[in-house]
Amino acid sequence: MPPSDGPPQSRVASVAQIARFRRGENGQVATKPDLAVIAEKVSEVARSRLPAEELARTPRGEIAKRVAEITIEVLGADRSSLDLLDQRDLVTRVLNMLLPRPGAPGGSGQMMPGAEGTAEGASAPPGEQTASVVEDARDRILPLLVQRIDVQAAAKMSRSDLAQQIGEGVRELLGEQKLQMNLSEQRSLMTVLVDEMLGLGPLEPLLADETINDIMVNGPKQVYVERRGKLELTGVRFRDNSHVMNIAQRIVSRIGRRVDETSPLCDARLADGSRVNIIIPPLAIDGPTISIRKFSKKRITLDVMVRQQNISEAMATVMRIGARSRLNILISGGTGSGKTTLLNALSQMIDPTERVVTIEDAAELQLQQPHVVRLETRPSNLEGTGEINQRDLVKNALRMRPDRIILGEIRAGEALDMLQAMNTGHEGSMGTIHANRPREALTRLENMVGMSGIGLPAKAVRTQIAAAIDMIVQISRMRDGIRRITSITEVVGMEGDIITTQELFSFVYEGEGADGRLRGTFKSAGLRPQFTEKAQYFGLDRVLLEAL
Repeated sequence: MPPSDGPPQSRVASVAQIARFRRGENGQVATKPDLAVIAEKVSEVARSRLPAEELARTPRGEIAKRVAEITIEVLGADRSSLDLLDQRDLVTRVLNMLLPRPGAPGGSGQMMPGAEGTAEGASAPPGEQTASVVEDARDRILPLLVQRIDVQAAAKMSRSDLAQQIGEGVRELLGEQKLQMNLSEQRSLMTVLVDEMLGLGPLEPLLADETINDIMVNGPKQVYVERRGKLELTGVRFRDNSHVMNIAQRIVSRIGRRVDETSPLCDARLADGSRVNIIIPPLAIDGPTISIRKFSKKRITLDVMVRQQNISEAMATVMRIGARSRLNILISGGTGSGKTTLLNALSQMIDPTERVVTIEDAAELQLQQPHVVRLETRPSNLEGTGEINQRDLVKNALRMRPDRIILGEIRAGEALDMLQAMNTGHEGSMGTIHANRPREALTRLENMVGMSGIGLPAKAVRTQIAAAIDMIVQISRMRDGIRRITSITEVVGMEGDIITTQELFSFVYEGEGADGRLRGTFKSAGLRPQFTEKAQYFGLDRVLLEAL
């Protein structure tokens, strides 16, 4: 890439000439600080923050993490004049000042990986420092990089092409800013810069991690993830609130939505189907908040759920037969319990010849059938008009000749239209609802019918619910982080003013294992299902009774 003597006077449009950089005017290298002096300063701060009692009972690796954080804080801007080995050496020096050397009198004899000058295999402290060095370089290089490239041309390039085009320019900018980075750190920096320009910046590594189910951004300095059912605080950071807002705007603009002070709430989705909720100030007090429910790349089926012990084989069989027999199924559960995943798994039992219409606020269902029409709500425009809600879509879906209607989440007046659809020939329809128990799901459904504005008597509403809903599947995320189907309940009919049900299966809690995993049994009630006749119509009654 040819050098230039100053900042470019005009942007280039050619992809092949996307970046024009000027070489550093001053190649002088900063003088390296005295490590011994810095180590004394860091150890003084560390002693004030880490009492002797805490040092005595804390593992050496955890102390090393704390020391690495304090070191970065004390170094400040001088950190750029130390290479990675110097920074590791500095952490080791401070540790040796705070703790007896391994094997010395009073020492624990435990060696911290990488603590005694090893350059490879270092554990948390070097990793923490490497991340900090890359973040610091990103903050200094990115604004300069954006000034010197054609951003519109860059946005149209693939990741590999963009990385190739800006590679030499980034190295020149590192020289200008007197930033010393080894090859590994430079690769990490290039990844971060490309993520910032084409992807979702700091969130890209979390989106690529298949062990993560949820990503929760609580302002620029706090990002949590859910992994194996447990929340964890990550080391991911944004520069400031504007950085978070930039990522939020990038998410919503891709699907034609907006988030600003006049519309501070927004539901959206990523290209892979992951669901996103964004809420910004003034409603979010501590800064813009982004919640991402990742769409699993692994196809979850009922068979997979059996292997993962989310459900028993008999329960899976009954649910397969229920879906094949065109039962109207309501999936009930709390937030993050796995309702949508279960709905996707059940939908795989739908016959490929059927026409299915899905209705969602933010499309995330991934049905495998060939004949699927996906509908998504639309928020109002700047003038407050043009909103299309789920109720509007349910009414329209009835004119589309659907065999089944699948409602991503029943939350308001669309409950009445959905019940009417289930009662007028659209058998085999499904939906999810937020509730903690099957009986509570029926109560919430009744309340949502009231939100439609049509003043039906309570008994009329319950009669319609009893006629429409055949089965309620209750799913829960339990305290060990594992999602289990805790109940399969059949709606039988009415007795007076009360909807009657019978529980076919339940999860019976028995205790907790040494590994923290809950123990229990998926127990069959041994009752003959009300829908046996429907199963017989589809030739599945014998298999159903054997499963019970």
